[in-house]
Amino acid sequence: MPANRTPATPPVDSGLPALHPDHLAALVEGRHPRPHDALGQHPAELDGASGFVIRAIRPLAESVTAIRADGTRIRLEHVARGLWHGFAPGAGQAYALEASYAGAPSWTADDPYRFVPTVGEVDLYLWGEGRHEQLWDVLGSHYRPHEGIEGTGFSVWAPHALAARVVGDFNRWDGVQHAMRRLDDNGVWELFVPGLQPGSAYKFELLTQAGVWVTRADPMAQYTEVPPATASVIGQTRYAWGDAEWMSARARIDPHNSPMSVYEMHIGSWRPGLGYRELADQLIDYLSELAYTHVEFLPVAEHPFGGSWGYQVTGYYAPTSRFGHPDDFRYLVDRLHRAGIGVIVDWVPAHFPKDEWALARFDGQPLYEHSDPRRGEQPDWGTLVFNFGDSQVRNFLVANAVYWLEVFHIDGLRVDAVASMLYLDYSRKDGEWLPNRFGGRENLEAISFLQEANATAYKRNPGIVMIAEESTSWGGVTHPTEGGGLGFGLKWNMGWMHDSLQYMHENPMWRADHHNDITFSFLYAFSESFLLPISHDEVVHGKGSLLAKMPGDQWQKLANVRAYLSFMWAHPGKQLLFMGSEFGQPSEWSEQRGLDWWILDHPEHQGLQRLVGQLNRVYREQPALWEQDNTPAGFEWLANDPQRNVVAFVRWSRAGEALACLVNFGGNPVGPYRVGLPFVGHWAEILNSDATDFGGSGVGNLGGVEAVAEPWGGHPASVELTLPPLAAVWLKGER
Repeated sequence: MPANRTPATPPVDSGLPALHPDHLAALVEGRHPRPHDALGQHPAELDGASGFVIRAIRPLAESVTAIRADGTRIRLEHVARGLWHGFAPGAGQAYALEASYAGAPSWTADDPYRFVPTVGEVDLYLWGEGRHEQLWDVLGSHYRPHEGIEGTGFSVWAPHALAARVVGDFNRWDGVQHAMRRLDDNGVWELFVPGLQPGSAYKFELLTQAGVWVTRADPMAQYTEVPPATASVIGQTRYAWGDAEWMSARARIDPHNSPMSVYEMHIGSWRPGLGYRELADQLIDYLSELAYTHVEFLPVAEHPFGGSWGYQVTGYYAPTSRFGHPDDFRYLVDRLHRAGIGVIVDWVPAHFPKDEWALARFDGQPLYEHSDPRRGEQPDWGTLVFNFGDSQVRNFLVANAVYWLEVFHIDGLRVDAVASMLYLDYSRKDGEWLPNRFGGRENLEAISFLQEANATAYKRNPGIVMIAEESTSWGGVTHPTEGGGLGFGLKWNMGWMHDSLQYMHENPMWRADHHNDITFSFLYAFSESFLLPISHDEVVHGKGSLLAKMPGDQWQKLANVRAYLSFMWAHPGKQLLFMGSEFGQPSEWSEQRGLDWWILDHPEHQGLQRLVGQLNRVYREQPALWEQDNTPAGFEWLANDPQRNVVAFVRWSRAGEALACLVNFGGNPVGPYRVGLPFVGHWAEILNSDATDFGGSGVGNLGGVEAVAEPWGGHPASVELTLPPLAAVWLKGER
């Protein structure tokens, strides 16, 4: 048996500086917190000659030789338990280690312990302050030259760990030879592994204060194995972006007062089997045909459980590998931009899953999560809540928002579950939550984090949009942070969604008794900057599809959907519609199967799909529908008629262009029906959801009406017209 495999082998007396037995044991066991202090090369004297002692860990080796840059070979002696050392006279030089093993060829590689840290002092300072806005360039794994040698630098934040190692397929998942050094009091650990190429799988091994080694995926990994495998992967991008024109234009546009109709989708179940690159071709053709301005992807960050739809994230910096390499995701975004389509991604900073190989108790005790379960656990989802009061945790999340916007050119982030972050008692009973320092229920740290994340995102990326999914009446969600607001650009109008769907569920015979449900949103429409969502949450878990929510027979159901979407597109605010709803999918959505594309064999469903495309085209062409979304000056009532189930209003552009939307939510035509209008003249019927091309009955006004100088309902002009059953009519005023 070779001497280095015998733990009891006594150290040799070579005249070189001896290590303390405890330090020696820590080195050979890979648990030394600063292995570079002993390993590598260090100034030394031997027999009066100045030079350097070279120490290396090579378990199982029969011989080890240091080969210096000038070709000099320094044979190392085995000290004990796989530790080797030797004396190199003269000035220090770069060197490689040649190790020979029984029955195997010798192996030569640069020594990881001869390199200075890959993480600089400025980076450590910014991280210590919680202000490193490009954290992804520092922590994690990075393949790049270091001191003239190609290799991979690893760094990880683990302040409670007693030791840290890198393990992976490159060292047979044995980290003894790849112990990391602790760089500072904040707990950043680092190691450069020369020659290590992209594509290798790895994790970190951390020695907890309980004396137990735990293995964790890299929180900052930018690439991962395909689930259910859980290792991180050394990544490298070679992608050359082609969307410079889009990015330049984006910086000059205010998205909050521009057209935004969003197609929300789950990549895995839109058309199952497509990767990011295959999706690009099919999705762009589809969205272009329907004239959507934006697509919103349910979370694409890596997640182990597909049934979470991506909302239980373990890899915040890695697009899921289910559909390809991160560069493939770049390709998808790039292609969408070049086709004129913006990209929004769902972002989940509220909570994360308890998987033991990921963020939970990362270094043996709570780190990313709050240590008190009254604040650190989310009972609704069985997940953990981030410790928003910790400066490094906040930095991790703020930088993550910036990462998606800048590294992947994402145009907006929809922030999930904001309400769960704002309230300390969210889904908790008395005694299950901890009040803030003033005794209140507001999560002051989460509020401050959201303000910081939004302010940083907007500061660094003009033209992007931050969107809150916030389901309560919290004030100031879209108000500026300097005035105490949260600083979001848009807020999902969950109240509109709930009330309007409740109204549409009613039989038209009884809708008059529920008329307030369809009109109430206009009372607060300008209190925030809103987006109207009919999202994935409304067509899953027993709620049925949008079509299935409608009363009546099949024709009436489709007519109700057409009327509802036409009303939605004209209502102040942006629009979001989940995939499948645009063609009347009959079954509720499931992530386990594709959409009901077969239903498009039916002409009436094709008609609904054509209507959505026409809604988007007309919407984009009419500034009145979006230019003054966020001010009362852009809206004026024409008629609010519960007895006839009629709602009518005008949208105004800044230049004074007027577009009237009249909706008959009743089951019979209404007319002749007199309604007031803001001026005399021809009003062109630019959209009628009852048109035969959309699957309707064809009732209408022969392309337009003439408003006369007969005051009505407080308006200087009026017109008599016909309102089709279960339908909306849009009229464009021509002065």
